[in-house]
Amino acid sequence: MYVCSCFGVTEKQVKEHADAGACTPRQIASACKAGTDCGSCVRRIQAILGRGNCPRRELVDQGMPALTAETVVALGEAA
Repeated sequence: MYVCSCFGVTEKQVKEHADAGACTPRQIASACKAGTDCGSCVRRIQAILGRGNCPRRELVDQGMPALTAETVVALGEAA
């Protein structure tokens, strides 16, 4: 099912980015552009991410990126 119609991003792709460490809608947007055009999907992305369910929260809390460039590229190729 599509979450972002503007960029054709599916719920599965959002979950894959979340599994790779994306903790916020902004990090999902950085990974796949979802939520950066009309913004109507941001609430759905928030619901998929949940609250406090970030596997790499420690990195984010330390000011380090939760997603590496390699992870973003790999997920982009998988889509």
